[in-house]
Amino acid sequence: MKNRWKVAAALGSVAASMALVAPNLTTQAKTLPPLVVCTSPQGTYADNFNPFASGNLAGTFGNVYESLFYFDAVSGHTFDLLGTSFHFTNGNRTLVVNLRHNVKWTDGVPFTAKDVVFTFQQLKKYPDADANGVWQQLQSVQSNGNDEVIFTFKTPNVPFAEQYVLGSTPIVPEHQWAALGDPAKAHITWDKAIGTGPFIVSYFSPQDYKFKANPNYYLGAPKVPELDYPAFTSNQSADLALAEGQVQYGNLDIPNVQKTYVGVNPHNHYYFPPDNIVELYPNLSNPLLAIPNVREAISLAIDRQKLSVIGETGYEGVANPISLPLPNYKSWLDPTLPSSYLHFPPVNDAKAEQLLQAAGFKKDKNGIYAKGGKELSFNLEVVSGWSDWDEDCLLIQQDLAKIGIKVNIEQVTFGTYYSNIAPTASAHGVIPGKYDLAISWTNEGPTPYLQYYDLLDSNGSFNVEGFHDPQVDKLLNAFAQTTDLAEQKKIMYQIERIAAEKMPVIPLLVGAYWYEYNDSHYTGWPTKQNLWITPGPANTQSAAIVMQHLKPVQG
Repeated sequence: MKNRWKVAAALGSVAASMALVAPNLTTQAKTLPPLVVCTSPQGTYADNFNPFASGNLAGTFGNVYESLFYFDAVSGHTFDLLGTSFHFTNGNRTLVVNLRHNVKWTDGVPFTAKDVVFTFQQLKKYPDADANGVWQQLQSVQSNGNDEVIFTFKTPNVPFAEQYVLGSTPIVPEHQWAALGDPAKAHITWDKAIGTGPFIVSYFSPQDYKFKANPNYYLGAPKVPELDYPAFTSNQSADLALAEGQVQYGNLDIPNVQKTYVGVNPHNHYYFPPDNIVELYPNLSNPLLAIPNVREAISLAIDRQKLSVIGETGYEGVANPISLPLPNYKSWLDPTLPSSYLHFPPVNDAKAEQLLQAAGFKKDKNGIYAKGGKELSFNLEVVSGWSDWDEDCLLIQQDLAKIGIKVNIEQVTFGTYYSNIAPTASAHGVIPGKYDLAISWTNEGPTPYLQYYDLLDSNGSFNVEGFHDPQVDKLLNAFAQTTDLAEQKKIMYQIERIAAEKMPVIPLLVGAYWYEYNDSHYTGWPTKQNLWITPGPANTQSAAIVMQHLKPVQG
């Protein structure tokens, strides 16, 4: 089992009674300011606090609803939440979880093992809510009294069990959700969000929503009395608010951060570590994008260096064909990989057009390559106001126009964007959403397994493109069933080659993890020197732990 960071120890003793905590919280509310948070510009908000619904608001999962544990990819720490311990038996096919005794839902009803079993049974009953595909792996879930849950898997899959069953499934209250039907379609407004987390939703409007500290939180009431999430329509407006101190906790791409942010206030700090791969996702259910020559031509025409320097103002480097952020996963890299698997060739428009012609495409009267009357004309999805990705899309549009591919940029709200690209689970693997091309991220984990599983497995939770390859599925399954590091690396080397050779997605950049904070009022933030957890608020699970951990600055 991984190195365990005991959250109770990290976040302070809860020996004091709740009766003493609540009055203290009231006193703090009069003297301590709210913590203003911005994960990203999303335009106006929709009143959606359903952790199973696409487009739910930041903080829904983490601040309000919790998983049993949280496994942090940056630090490798395991944080005990609703669970206190777990162990595998029966050749790693059975997982036994021990739960906390002192947890209550925010309406006062005790939390028990029945809530955990109910949550997972609902995901089985309504597969559209099972975004992580846990029932592709699970065989059964049952309780043993009020404080123990037993998961049985069809086959051993330790990393999946930890990351998705224990670490990524929000637990909901049976006494409320039993009457709501399909969890993915339940209408949970701000006043109906009953969770176990460190904060409670206290206010909502399309321009702003807020949380108050949960005075009865089992790890102790947060010292931050209120969280405020104002809406921003663009990176520019959010950047300005962050620089001026109106936002104290951010996840933003700030141009010239040293001058425009750090230089204006000694309490402003940032750290942008490499985090994931920014991909151009092609919807492989589109018969044109399913053609390998089309994807390779697109890749050859994109000037990634321009994306890095102009779109990302130099903060993000060029990605590699194997879709892994380096140096994060350097120890997992196949030492025999040719350079062509680690570096993209220079832009080559002539070769890109040759690839299209070889696949049977000819330019039509509009100057666009077409075959069978179907033009290579695609919509490119991006979130309006995400200025760096908006600029990247413009650059891609210009690059592809040079080789006879037309791109129409669709700038939409975050909720619409995520709804469009989110894959749907099915018995035969995920089904891609309703889009042609989209810029988006990849999910990271403590090993490349989780990133590749989400990205490439037929049931991967962020297999946005809809890639299905039996060989990849078999390799990922083999990785999950062994604890032999040497064997795991041999398997990973094969997946790296397939990712580069088949190009199911088109890697663009090594995404930076944007993270800014102001320590005028609160201390305890993760730092470059002490990165004890994934730092920024975009990871809402780790952000909830960060904000529950913060303490007022003394004096």
